[in-house]
Amino acid sequence: MRAERAADPTPDGATGGTGATGGTGGTGGTGGTSGTAPEASPSGRAPKTPAAADAASADKADAGAAAAETADAEAGAAKSRRFPSVTQDTARPEGGGRAAPGDAPAPARQWPMLAVLAATAAGLLSTATGHPRVGCLLIGIALIAAAVLRRILPSVGMLAVRSRFTDMVTYGLLGVAITLLALAMEPKALLDIPFLESAVRFTVR
Repeated sequence: MRAERAADPTPDGATGGTGATGGTGGTGGTGGTSGTAPEASPSGRAPKTPAAADAASADKADAGAAAAETADAEAGAAKSRRFPSVTQDTARPEGGGRAAPGDAPAPARQWPMLAVLAATAAGLLSTATGHPRVGCLLIGIALIAAAVLRRILPSVGMLAVRSRFTDMVTYGLLGVAITLLALAMEPKALLDIPFLESAVRFTVR
């Protein structure tokens, strides 16, 4: 017996330990399972499962795609020169900016409009006090001056209503018509318009 034990290089304790190890692995797959179990995160939260991670990555991808589509749509809308089907506001007409710097007082910034309104008010007051010819001349001249201001000034403030051409034609035609009517007004007409009497009779008749 002693000779057999001396020939065997493995000690009894090591054999027993091996058997214990095998027994531990056989008795429970607890040891094997605990060896492969995921470690808890330092924050104490449960680790994400692969399905949850895939779902989160898919949500992030969808959000990124939606943001990219929105950015592309905004860029396309900014580059498009077509007017939208539904307008959100009213664009300022050409030349509708201030007629004076922004630090100037309000009357100075709108002096073209205020000048035309003052001349028109003076013409209405003159007409009301018994001087219709003078009053109509003042109104006509004020409108002609508005057309000239609209043409020569780059910015006329609130005097700009539509495009520059439309405002010039509107102010000019009204001013010339009122001025001609004031000059042809009876009694003692200063201007003889042949067709005016016929037109008035046809209209009144």
